[in-house]
Amino acid sequence: MKILGIDLGKYTSAACLFDTQSNDTLFFSFKSFASEFKALLSQTQPEQVVIEACTISGWVYDLCQAEGFNTIVANPTHEAWHWKHVKRKTDKDDALKLTKLAALGQISPVYMPSAESRQYRQLVKYRKRLVSHATRAQNTIRAVFNQQGISIPAGEKAWTISRIEQLKKYSQNMDECSLLSLWQGQLDLELKRLDALWEQLHAVDKKLTEIAKQDNRVQLLESIPGVGRKTAEVVVAFIDDPKRFKNARQIGAYAGLVPRQHQSGEMNRMGKITQRGPRILRATLVEAAWIMQRYNPWAAALYQRLCGGQKTRRKQAIIAVARKLLILCWTLLKKQEKWDSKQAGPMAA
Repeated sequence: MKILGIDLGKYTSAACLFDTQSNDTLFFSFKSFASEFKALLSQTQPEQVVIEACTISGWVYDLCQAEGFNTIVANPTHEAWHWKHVKRKTDKDDALKLTKLAALGQISPVYMPSAESRQYRQLVKYRKRLVSHATRAQNTIRAVFNQQGISIPAGEKAWTISRIEQLKKYSQNMDECSLLSLWQGQLDLELKRLDALWEQLHAVDKKLTEIAKQDNRVQLLESIPGVGRKTAEVVVAFIDDPKRFKNARQIGAYAGLVPRQHQSGEMNRMGKITQRGPRILRATLVEAAWIMQRYNPWAAALYQRLCGGQKTRRKQAIIAVARKLLILCWTLLKKQEKWDSKQAGPMAA
């Protein structure tokens, strides 16, 4: 059996063709272009292709599948993939290790969403990135005024249309600024940047709203009190196909909301959460868990029971609520049912 292991790189990739019968290996180095991949596949004609999950693995997987090759996407965070006590580690070594792990059946495969699902997921992540950039621009504007001893309103009050117009009165074109008024030129640039970011955010949010109106999965999750459209979009984008998770433990581990475990003999120590999986999903669930304390009696009761009135257990309790919320969302998507307060407890178990 011929196995082609490819260590993907942003600009250059390395490949290893391994014959399981003769143990012969053949190495290749090529540019990470679609045409180069097609030429390599046509030349080697492998029975199995193994790649590792990375930023370009999506289109590489689609290309290999379209060419008719059996393709496995490996999880690079799996224990079998860790390099320990080695004197050399190169891209060719990585490609060779991929082929040998595949031959031994020790590859931990990664679920690969469809091209449409990956695009949707990227747009959801892009919106989060735009929000982060806009917040950074607002903080920079506040810092500029603070350095000049000028006070502006706190919170969202500073970013209303009327307040923005007042802030623009302090700005000045950078070409017209003297040495003493350079801060006004910086303010002008930051205000323009903030306006551009808001326009981009509005366009992205408009498109996501249109998609949400046609997506029954988002509407199902919006039926949960305290879960809005943006939270539902993140959960739907990353769960994708709920049937790929066999049980609640798997979905919790996927989001990194389960504790680390170290067991040896009679010792069984549970540590902090693993924090594996998509960070945006984990952060969104925790944020939603806090908001649900005001709008969802089930979540509020669960939080109070886990917290027990102790301030030191608040973070642990909210993480547990976030994990229960994820399991609840997964169950609703799998069963195609809307929120039912009477069934919330059993569904999230």
